[in-house]
Amino acid sequence: MQASAAVVSAWLVDHIEPQPGQTILELAAGPGDTGLMAAELVGPSGKLISTDASEEMLDVARRRAEELGLENVEFKIVEGEWIDLKTATVDGVLCRWGYMLMLDPEAALRETRRVLRPGGHIALAAWAAPEENLNMTLAPRTLLELGLTEPPPADEPGPFAFAQPGRVEELLDAAGFDDAVVEYLDLRFHYPTRDDVFDTVTDLSPTLSTVLRDLSPADHTRFRDALDERIEPFTRPDGGVELPGRALVAAASA
Repeated sequence: MQASAAVVSAWLVDHIEPQPGQTILELAAGPGDTGLMAAELVGPSGKLISTDASEEMLDVARRRAEELGLENVEFKIVEGEWIDLKTATVDGVLCRWGYMLMLDPEAALRETRRVLRPGGHIALAAWAAPEENLNMTLAPRTLLELGLTEPPPADEPGPFAFAQPGRVEELLDAAGFDDAVVEYLDLRFHYPTRDDVFDTVTDLSPTLSTVLRDLSPADHTRFRDALDERIEPFTRPDGGVELPGRALVAAASA
């Protein structure tokens, strides 16, 4: 995932302009890929606060920081809608694919604005439209078309909650940010085989893995056959698979 999406992390870090000695906050850090890039840039006199709602994900980020020899990272359990930090105490905030999953993204962005120092920067990533992200939608859409699952509620938080044009700008403006910049980055996700596609999508989606676990053997086979058929146009002569994706990235100033 990180190999294919490293360009997203690089864009986010570039747009918060980290400087030596600064304090950077990463929300919904997951394995910490993006924030740890910033930690290296702020140096030993600066600090990264790596946060997530999951202690298990923070454990992964801790291990990665140790592997990189980074000692300027603090790890905390934090919910995006209520950030346990004092007002105006951080210089930059990173959030890769986090706000879109929060129940109240506007509240989370207001909290982000609160903890940023004047002139500080926010940089976030979400996903563009579902049809531009076959890497994420091919398997769920296949299940839906086969009648093996129900469509999710339209207003539910999810990976495409910010896909509507103007939505990110609207949220940033409502939260009090200025000078918003929104761009799109085209991605390619590489898999050695079709089996790796199946294994990865089920590993990354708890909802999908639950649905598949409850399928009968016959329906499971029907799904795999249909998925392989849809993957065929993206299969290379060597058997590898390359699926497209498109990220939405945005930055703004406090």
